[in-house]
Amino acid sequence: MNGRKQQLLKRHRRNKRIALLLALLTLLALGVFVAWWLPPVLLVLGWVAHEAWFADHLFYSPRDDYRYDFPEDSLSVSARIEQGQLQVEADLQGYDTLILELRLTATWLGRWFDPYVRLGDDRQDFERGVAGRRYLNLSGQQAQALSIVPRFCRIGGELRLHAMRNPDFAEQRMLIIAPHADDAELAAFGQYSRAANTAIVTLTQGEIEAEAYQRFGLDKAAAARLKGRLRSWDSLAVPLWGGVTQARCVQLGYYCLQLPAMAEQPQTPFGSRESGESDVRPVRRHNPLSLPGDADGQPTWSNLIADLVAVIEHYRPEVVLTPHPELDPHHDHVASTRALLEACERAAWQPKTLLLYANHLHDNDRWPMGPAGHGIALPPAITALPAERLWSPLLDAERQLDKAMALGMQHDLQAPLPLKRRLRRLIQWALAGRRWPVTGEDEFFRKAVRRHELFWVRTR
Repeated sequence: MNGRKQQLLKRHRRNKRIALLLALLTLLALGVFVAWWLPPVLLVLGWVAHEAWFADHLFYSPRDDYRYDFPEDSLSVSARIEQGQLQVEADLQGYDTLILELRLTATWLGRWFDPYVRLGDDRQDFERGVAGRRYLNLSGQQAQALSIVPRFCRIGGELRLHAMRNPDFAEQRMLIIAPHADDAELAAFGQYSRAANTAIVTLTQGEIEAEAYQRFGLDKAAAARLKGRLRSWDSLAVPLWGGVTQARCVQLGYYCLQLPAMAEQPQTPFGSRESGESDVRPVRRHNPLSLPGDADGQPTWSNLIADLVAVIEHYRPEVVLTPHPELDPHHDHVASTRALLEACERAAWQPKTLLLYANHLHDNDRWPMGPAGHGIALPPAITALPAERLWSPLLDAERQLDKAMALGMQHDLQAPLPLKRRLRRLIQWALAGRRWPVTGEDEFFRKAVRRHELFWVRTR
């Protein structure tokens, strides 16, 4: 699954190049045989249309069904909508996570504006042109007689409500595996900010793609070193905004996009691709505990596993939050969960539960779709995932704002938008009705600051 998104992106770009070539040939013919001024006018209009309606990276058909199976211990009952309200003949007392399965079909306006469904005071958006099975997240609301109003789409087919019961995992000892600084905040700020006993371990420095820091007069390697220091500091300092002290934050200092190579050659050191560094110890100076990798500072898989074993045995978590290995395609995220599972096999202490999160997707760069502050519908799963319970706790408005402020402290989310992306947003605001939050320009301020956080529950 690791290379799937790259393959889809290559195919997407190839198809775009072919379409652009055909369009240019058509415009050239129009200029020669119709009027010289027509091609530039059509070219501008075509670019505006592309930015408004065709710039999303959607690597599946909106007509595809999402495919989810739920575990046997979940409640699954028929539901119906009467006079705009959901009717369910079941006792939902004690069920914390509610998922409504239905079929959505876009109206003609739903091909130009994002279709969405209003659920009480919530809203959940879907792909333009949607025509398939989808899953709404009703968690945190009273399902019986809940107002359900589709916009730019129609609801059809059989409705089923899937209800799941979970303990409040924030009341247990938690360990968050963050491949990079900001992953813990993106996935789980709402949970660690209300938990009494949480630790966060960040695996990498986050030093690559540091071109913006070269404006300070630094060469590429020096810029990468500065970025690595800044993001390592973020991983230790920002969690304090959510109540997690430095004594419960660990930075391992391995290097971005090197974890998969490390896994294949466990004894071989893999230094940074950009900073020129190959010793992880400089960014570990403020760690609250000594780790096996401190002995030689070598960026090897063997050291990483030993470090994670030490962290697990020190903090003794009951539940560990880690990237979803089937949903999240980022190479470092997949490798981070692989490292965690290997460490768990060797550790004397065994966590009971894994909570899996997805900060990236293979198939849809906009998920969660729609404006910030609203709910998180289930992501596209064109191939069925393992049948696992879901946990989707609610974040109130105050905690959402605190989460946005935590993201604003992350150096990697502070970069200003490039001009092209700024123009795209202006066009989509004017023609497609899209809106972005005022809390920050990075796309994660829209995607991550929501009324829900979403986790897949995997019992060990």
